[in-house]
Amino acid sequence: MTIDLHGRTHRLELSDQNLRDFEAVVLDATPDAIVLNRSAFYPGGGGQPADQGVLLWQGVETRIAGVRRGDDLYLIPAEGDPVPPVGTTVRAAVADERRSALMRTHSGLHVLCGVVFRDYGSPVTGGNMEPSVSPGKGAVGVARMDFDMPELPPGFRDAVEAACNAEIQADRRIEVRVLPREEAFAIPDIIRTATNLVPESVSEVRIVDIVGLDTQADGGTHVASTKQIGRLRVAKIESKGRGFRRVRIEVCD
Repeated sequence: MTIDLHGRTHRLELSDQNLRDFEAVVLDATPDAIVLNRSAFYPGGGGQPADQGVLLWQGVETRIAGVRRGDDLYLIPAEGDPVPPVGTTVRAAVADERRSALMRTHSGLHVLCGVVFRDYGSPVTGGNMEPSVSPGKGAVGVARMDFDMPELPPGFRDAVEAACNAEIQADRRIEVRVLPREEAFAIPDIIRTATNLVPESVSEVRIVDIVGLDTQADGGTHVASTKQIGRLRVAKIESKGRGFRRVRIEVCD
């Protein structure tokens, strides 16, 4: 099975991260889940939440509240919304503002990861992100990343924020490619997490490369260059015990 196929659904967002509108055919539909033959809805993973959006069909709108993985890729309709019958051709739209905020935030986390690994040698132990609840007041996205860092270096917060914003302003290209597993794992430090989270069953590995800064195995969506991130602010640093540090960031215009 290729990396861009999940169950019966061809995953369009893996090759075109800017795709927001597409047509598809309904393969299965219940009040709890809809399966399409093709989809640009990101199903969530790696700390990035699933997309939301709508399906339009025969003059009817079905809101998509989320996506979950299983044997198929299941779109979750909003409670009480009608669902299209099997065989219906639908016009789908991914919620653009939400996806764009998450793309910027995800790329911002990769910049943070690259800077901390380069300057301090600390691997990542976890992370997640969300769109900001008040995008008009500054941040478009909020996120946190946890690092294995027994001691917090003096001046860490200001130094990391300045280094991240320097890399953002450098307008580094963010490239995505898919490699056979053996070739991907031959790349030095391709896994930046403390534990390799790529299952043994995965034969193809999707690589996200911030050229000159950070190269990682990653399945999420990203902007095309670091300058599109905007600005990164280190909002808070917390101790999580046993030498782990949590860095909370905001991605801003």
